[in-house]
Amino acid sequence: MISFIKNFRRDDSGAVTVDWVVLTAGIVGLAVGAFAVIESNSARIAGETAGLMSTQEGRLATVTETVLE
Repeated sequence: MISFIKNFRRDDSGAVTVDWVVLTAGIVGLAVGAFAVIESNSARIAGETAGLMSTQEGRLATVTETVLE
């Protein structure tokens, strides 16, 4: 049993795989966080733009009628 533990401690063949898994999980976590921030802000900006455009529709019709007269 002691021999098995000593060999297990010296064997590092799977260490690279663990490093890649941890690195990939970190990158995926950062991507999910960035997506959440971008998605929420773009939805807010789209809503504000739609609101602004809806208030401008009446003004556009008035300007167009004035120019055509």
